[in-house]
Parts: sequence; C-alpha cells; structure tokens
Amino acid sequence: MIGSFSWTHLWYLVDSIWWTVVLSLLAFVLGSIGGFVVMLARISPRAWLRNIALLYIECIQGIPLLILLFIVYFGLSVYGFALPALVAAGIAMMVYTSAYLGDIWRGCVEAMPKPQWEASECLSLTRWQTLRLVIIPQATRLSLPPTIGFLVQLIKMTSLASVIGFVELTRAGQIINNSIFQPFLVFTVVGTFYFLLCYPLSRWSASMERKLNVSNR
Repeated sequence: MIGSFSWTHLWYLVDSIWWTVVLSLLAFVLGSIGGFVVMLARISPRAWLRNIALLYIECIQGIPLLILLFIVYFGLSVYGFALPALVAAGIAMMVYTSAYLGDIWRGCVEAMPKPQWEASECLSLTRWQTLRLVIIPQATRLSLPPTIGFLVQLIKMTSLASVIGFVELTRAGQIINNSIFQPFLVFTVVGTFYFLLCYPLSRWSASMERKLNVSNR
C-alpha cells in the first residue's frame, strides 16, 4: 500500500539536515587539522617526511570513501572497537578530508613566488616564521576557493554514511521511502535540501575565485 507524504515526513527530513551538517563540520574541522599537518609534512625539507606524507595522500586518495567507512565501522568492530555510526563516519571522513586538503594546501603554499622565501631568508626569518608570517597568510587567500569547493563535495559525500546506518539526510529519505513508496517525491525533496545546503557555498567559492583572479590581474 502506497502512503502519502506528510508534514511529519518533511519535518523528519528537516531534522536530519542537522545531522548532515554536524557530520560535515566534524569531518571538515578535524580533517583541516590533519590536512595542515599533512601539508607541513609535504613541504618539509626532510625527504623521509615528505615521502611518508606523499604515501599517505596517495593511499587515501586511491581508496573510495565508501571503503574507508566499511573499514572503520565494520573492520574495527572485528577487533573489539565497536564505534557509534557518527564516530565511525567522522573518523573515515576526517582521514579522507585530511588527504585532500593537505594536497590542496600544499599546492597553494608551493605556488607562492620563490622571491618570497628568499626575501624572508634575507630578513633572517626561520622557516617556521617564514611560513607563519609570510607564506601561509598569502596561501590561505589562494586556497579559499578550492577549499570551499571541497567542502561542498564533502557535504554531498555525507550521504555515503547512510550505508553504515547513520541517519543523515539520505538515510532519512530511505526510511521515509520504505514506508510510503514514493521514491520520486521523497528523493526530489532530499535533493532539493542538498541543493539548498550546497548552492550558497558554491556561489561563495565562485565569487572568491573571481575576486582572486581580478586581484591577480
């Protein structure tokens, strides 16, 4: 029997948006911390540290996020580490985010003109002082558009957490559809909510990219 979509269902979807946002912020904030460490390792003067960071990035980027979710949620439980779905999804997405942001930020730091480094050396600044006072402030401005663009993708990738039972927006849509059997209507509403979450960020990223290009010219 096919049911009807009601205000109760709509409110359930709206409530699930909160958990989508929570998971996105958890993955982005923790992933940013990890990504900063990865970026520092990638630009380190020590070859062994650069190689470890490169291996980490290549391994994580070469594994689908869905597989990382399975490893953390199902794999760790085999060894007695039974994690709540939110924690497991947060860890998997944090690792995934750190690899990508670390690589994005490494590219932005290395895009800084070489004279910036040379001028800092002439001022007797240490490498860390050069990074903190000269390079990173400029690289941050350059990195904002791709970083926000990645955040948009991250919000959409939270839908994969539904496979481990975490009730975010996509999982809420599946639950409602299983009860009323109206997939076109339900997932159109779900897609609309994702659009409302992502579109403002996409426009913000595009706006900053245009401003950056104008400034460079």
